Formats: sequence, C-alpha cells, structure tokens
Amino acid sequence: MPEVTDPYKPGVPCWIDLMVPDQQAALDFYRDLFGWQGEVGPPETGGYAVCSVNGRAVAGIMAAMSPDGGPPPPTAWTTYLATDDADAASTAITSGGGTVLMPAMDVMTLGRMAVAADPAGAVFGLWQARDFGGFEVANEPGAVIWNELATSDVDAATTFYRGLGIEAGPMDGAPGYYGLNVDGRAVGGMQGLENMPPDTPPHWTVYFAVDDTDSTIDALVRANGNVLVPPFDMMAGRMAVAQDPQGGIFSVLKPAPM
Repeated sequence: MPEVTDPYKPGVPCWIDLMVPDQQAALDFYRDLFGWQGEVGPPETGGYAVCSVNGRAVAGIMAAMSPDGGPPPPTAWTTYLATDDADAASTAITSGGGTVLMPAMDVMTLGRMAVAADPAGAVFGLWQARDFGGFEVANEPGAVIWNELATSDVDAATTFYRGLGIEAGPMDGAPGYYGLNVDGRAVGGMQGLENMPPDTPPHWTVYFAVDDTDSTIDALVRANGNVLVPPFDMMAGRMAVAQDPQGGIFSVLKPAPM
C-alpha cells in the first residue's frame, strides 16, 4: 500500500504500540531489525516515541508504567481499532460482554483512546483520530501488514466485534481461518487456539512485512531475540513468529507475490 492519506474506517486496525520496561533498548532493537527511526518523546506525551519508516509513522513505543503503584503491564504489542467515537465504542464493548481497561481519554489534540478486552480476554485499543490518524504507511517492509485475533470462542468473537464495525467470515483456501472485514474488505484475520501451545491466552498479534523472513530472523537472533516459530511457507507468504529481548511477541511475513 502506498502512503495512507484517507481516514481509517471504524473497525480497521489503525495503530499499534508497545509498552516495555526499557524504552531505549526497544527503540534500538526495532531500529536495527526494521530500520525504524524514533526517539523518546517529550515529557508532555509521557515520553511516547512514534517510530517511522522513511518519515512515515508505523508504530509507537513507550516505557511501561505501573498503574496505581501495582506491577507494570506485560510487554506486549497492542492493536488499536479505529472508531468515530471512543466513548460510544466503549459502551458497545461493555454491552457486548467486554471490559474497558482504560476509559476513553484525550491524547492532547492527537485523538482519543481507550484500551479494552473482548469477552475472551484479548486486549486491544480504540483510536478516535483527530490530528493523528494512525499508520501513515502499511503493507511494505518495516510496516504492519496484518493484524490477527486468536480466540478461544470464534462465534462469540464474531458477535462481539460486529458491534465495533467488523464482520467475520471464513477465508477461502484457509480452513479454520476467518477474515475480519470492514465494508467487504479484509482488514485482519481470526483463528481459534487449537493449533497453539497449551495455555495460550486469547490475544491480538501484529505482523510486520519484511523483504526476507529468514535474514530478519537471523538478525533477531543476533540481537538476543527469540524464535517462537521458525520461518515456514504458508498461503500468504513466508512467515515466522518471534519475540523481542523484552518479551514482545510479533510475526514477520514476506508476502507471496500477488
């Protein structure tokens, strides 16, 4: 996809960010792995770093903070779904059996955000854009190419996310896999937990596009990352599942030729 200029429609994954104990270490790791540019932000944004590829925003990284003096949250990538109204979407989440973990709040003039969990416990964010729309580029090396929900109850998830503007349906040629669609276009995927390690909790996964899956994984290992699923070929291309040195899990994919 070329540079993104149109607003994201409600339900479309529009941003991701990572909370980590050591923000600078994460910035260095992803700079070396994906070529991102980014630095610790100003105090008024809590130091939030917006990372970019060729000057176009692709992700955020921030230092993990302990809520109310409790333990810091786990290191994890969060997928944000676009919404026209974060408060109304939060109400829909609660009505649908989900949980609002962080109530809707303004982020200066950039937008309004919330963090929630679906009924099975998968955590995701909401983003109501104002001055900042989200990804400025996608589907090219170093940027997000796919967002995927792994859930313990596909039917319940289908009903829940419909309330946020997403329709789920079987994906052709991929038994047991479902497309997450907005206005008839696939914007993500969904699958059950059957083929994952025991005790894997429901979760959203971020996929990054790369030029070469194997060389990216080699670089990750040299940088003290972990390989959870080695590179393999599948319908969409060649992918692998990895973990950064602080525990953040993500996938990389060299897409198959169209």
